Amino acid sequence: MWTKQGLIYKPDGSMPFSQTHAQVPFGFPMNDRFRVYFSTRDKDVQSATSFVELDPNDLSKVVYVHDKPCLTKGAVGMFDETGAMPSWFLPVGDEIWLYYTGWNRSETAAYRLGIGLAISRDGGLTFERKFTGPLLDRYIFDQVWVAQPCVIRERDDYWRMWYLSCTKIEVINGQPEPFYDVKYAESKDGIHWERTGHVCVGYDEFTDAIGRPTVYKDGDLYKMYFSYRNATNYRTDVQRSYRIGYAESTDGITWERKDEKAGIERSADGWDSLMMDYCHIVQHQNQWVMFYNGNGFGASGFGWATAEV
Repeated sequence: MWTKQGLIYKPDGSMPFSQTHAQVPFGFPMNDRFRVYFSTRDKDVQSATSFVELDPNDLSKVVYVHDKPCLTKGAVGMFDETGAMPSWFLPVGDEIWLYYTGWNRSETAAYRLGIGLAISRDGGLTFERKFTGPLLDRYIFDQVWVAQPCVIRERDDYWRMWYLSCTKIEVINGQPEPFYDVKYAESKDGIHWERTGHVCVGYDEFTDAIGRPTVYKDGDLYKMYFSYRNATNYRTDVQRSYRIGYAESTDGITWERKDEKAGIERSADGWDSLMMDYCHIVQHQNQWVMFYNGNGFGASGFGWATAEV
């Protein structure tokens, strides 16, 4: 079971690049500090990556707010010309690799997403694109877009990815709504990825979309937390909106969904009463820590919860 610890951070709107949202938080423990990266938005709803730092002995305390973006939107016409949202950070030698979601606008589907790679060589203060094009984009099995990968490097030549795959758009109440599940890919170098279309967590009679997966290994068991929702009225109806789901696997490929064991639910009122989404889980000081967004897809900021190891 998870114990909620409350809201940590929400942008105050004082910085031009960070007017609203602290979306898709990612906890990144460092030697003498604890950093949380997130996606934030300017007045034109364009996304950039930035971070805050927390007191490692009291993660409810923000001790530093970064005053500039680490990664901003790409050039005109590129897959990330409207914004760069962080998804997964991975230390690789002296570098930090950032797998991110780039997005651009679509006239018919509202937006289109792809997965990019940026690399930091200054301890995560700035990230430079490895390529101006995406590592993964729409494909045979990923008909509309791909986004929000979780990446684990199990050996030097064995990288594993769980990512969102949008398979269709349906116009509901006059608005294009994406349907997306979690699929799997493998790589020998973290750059060239092989996809088979294998679905790890898919649709069911309620689930039409699944938010960023976070996968970690607990003993011999792979555990995946994610958020999921229905496609109808999920922005305003708590019965159809985002909540936290859970699945288990012995090999990281075949998953059994066990949402009843997620151990955390939306609050009765407050910042996470309508939605819980986009969680990331990391081990810190002998406990599991979950960072997650609440109402408004991150507009209400991010908070945290803890569980025993």
